[in-house]
Amino acid sequence: KLYLIDFEYGSYNYRGFDIGNHFNEYAGYDCDYSLYPSKDEQYHFFRHYLEPEKPYEVSEKDLEALYVETNTFMLASHLYWALWALIQARMSPIDFDYLGYYFLRYNEYKKQKRMCFSLAKSHISGSGKA
Repeated sequence: KLYLIDFEYGSYNYRGFDIGNHFNEYAGYDCDYSLYPSKDEQYHFFRHYLEPEKPYEVSEKDLEALYVETNTFMLASHLYWALWALIQARMSPIDFDYLGYYFLRYNEYKKQKRMCFSLAKSHISGSGKA
């Protein structure tokens, strides 16, 4: 079984943020966002997250809703860590390229923003599937 229990150090937050952040971390330390999971890979994860004992009984509607939620909050994760890196660039005594990391995360936010907003608007309006 898989239980997501952490929102960056134990705070309560939306599941979409936790899962979107988890998927962002597939990119690794090099921030290779081509490793972000495909829609099919995400659906596989969602099935086991929502119904671990009966993953193939999860409805298409529930999969679509979690897909939209996760990929919308993925943007919030990029902003969160971009701002964190900007602060660390100024404050941290650790020798790390925080400013470079800021740009990696912020640029990925900008790259994904239009697609994610369009996905969310379409889902909310009911005008199309994810």
